[in-house]
Amino acid sequence: MDAKGFLKQWRFTLVLMSAVAFGAGLGYFIGVKAGVLKPFGDVFLNLLFTAVVPLIFFSLSSAIAASNNIKRLGRIAGLMLVVFFMTGVISSALMVVAVKIFDPAKGLTLSLAEPAAQEKDGLANKIVNTVTVSDFAGLLNRRNMLALIVFSVLTGFASQAAGVKGKTFREFLVSGSEVMGQLIKIIMLYAPIGLGAYFAYLVGTFGPQILGSYARAVGLYYPLAIIYFIFGFTIYAFIGGGSKGVKDFWTFIPPAALTAFGTGSSLAALPANLEAARRIGVPEDVREIVLPLGATIHMDGSCLAAIMKISVLFTLYGRSFSGVETLAGAIGVAILCGVVISGIPSGGVLGEMLIVTLYGFGPETLPIISMIGTVVDPPATMINSSGDTVAAMMINRFLKNGK
Repeated sequence: MDAKGFLKQWRFTLVLMSAVAFGAGLGYFIGVKAGVLKPFGDVFLNLLFTAVVPLIFFSLSSAIAASNNIKRLGRIAGLMLVVFFMTGVISSALMVVAVKIFDPAKGLTLSLAEPAAQEKDGLANKIVNTVTVSDFAGLLNRRNMLALIVFSVLTGFASQAAGVKGKTFREFLVSGSEVMGQLIKIIMLYAPIGLGAYFAYLVGTFGPQILGSYARAVGLYYPLAIIYFIFGFTIYAFIGGGSKGVKDFWTFIPPAALTAFGTGSSLAALPANLEAARRIGVPEDVREIVLPLGATIHMDGSCLAAIMKISVLFTLYGRSFSGVETLAGAIGVAILCGVVISGIPSGGVLGEMLIVTLYGFGPETLPIISMIGTVVDPPATMINSSGDTVAAMMINRFLKNGK
C-alpha cells in the first residue's frame, strides 16, 4: 500500500487517535480544570445514546425480516452462544492465573461506607423486568436493552410470518436500518472533538485516583487487558479470517475501541462497531444480530474484572482463592456477571451486587469492588465492545466451514 492509500484508509483513525492523545495530555496538564470540556464530550455521548435504541431495533428486526434462510439464523444464534461462552471462559481463566501470580488486594483496605439501598425483588420478577417492559414507551429507554432486543427479534419474525402483506413493513425495516447507519456516520464526524474533550475530562478528573490505594489492581488489570486485547483478539481475528482478517480487524477497529474506552459504554461504541464489522467484511445478517446482542450479553472485559474482584474479596476476608471447585465457581460467576451487566456506563454495579450476594459478603464490601470497577472500566469496556466484532468474525468463519 502506497502512502496515499495508507492515509486514505487510516485517515479517520489517525485523526481520532491524535484527538484522544491531545485530550489526554491536556487533561494531565490542567487537571480538574478539564471538567469544563466535559459538555463537548457529553454532546457526542448523548447523540450516540439517542441513536442507539432505533439502531438496535432496526438492525435486529431488519436482519430477521430480510432473511430468506431461517435455518441460517438459527445457526448464527447457536454459534454466537458457543463463541460468547468460550471467550468468556478464556478471559476468566486468564485472570485466574494472573491473580494467583500477582495479588491485587495487597495494600487495599475496606471502605465501610454503606452502598445505596437497593430495591429488593424476587428472582422471577427480576427476569421478567429484564426481558420485558410494561408499556411500549419503556422500550425507548436504553436501560431496557434486553427487552428491546426481545421485541426487535419478535418484530422481525412477525414481519416474516405476515408473508406478502408484510412486504412493505419488511422494506421499511430494511430502509430504517440503512438510514440509521447513515445517521451514525454523520454523528461519528464529531467523534474527534467529542472523544478528545471526554478524555481530557477523564484524565484530569480521575487520573489521580488511579495512583492511590488501587494502584495494584490497576497495575494488574490494565497490562493484562492490553495483552488480551492485542494478542487474544489477534488470535481470534486470525481464526475468523486468517492473516487478512487480522489486518482488517486492526485497520478498522480503532475508532470503535477508542469510543468504548473513552465513553465506558458498549452501547455507545455499537454504531462504530457495526461500521467496523461492515468494513471488515462480516455479512449483514451476522453483524446485525451478533453485535447488538453482544453489547448486552458478551463481556470478556467484565469477566476479567469479575475474577479480580472476587479474588480481592477472598483475600480481604482471609478465604483461600484456590482449588478446582472454587476457581471453576469463580469463572462461572464471572460469566454470569458478564451476562447480567448491561451496556450502559456504571452497569457493572449489577455484577458487583451479584458477587457480594452469591458469596455472602457483607454490604460494606460493595464500595471497595465498585471502586475497582470504576478504575478498570475503560479497558474493560473496550474489550467488551471490540470482542463482539471479533466474535462476529469467528462466527462468520464457522458458518462458512459448516456449509
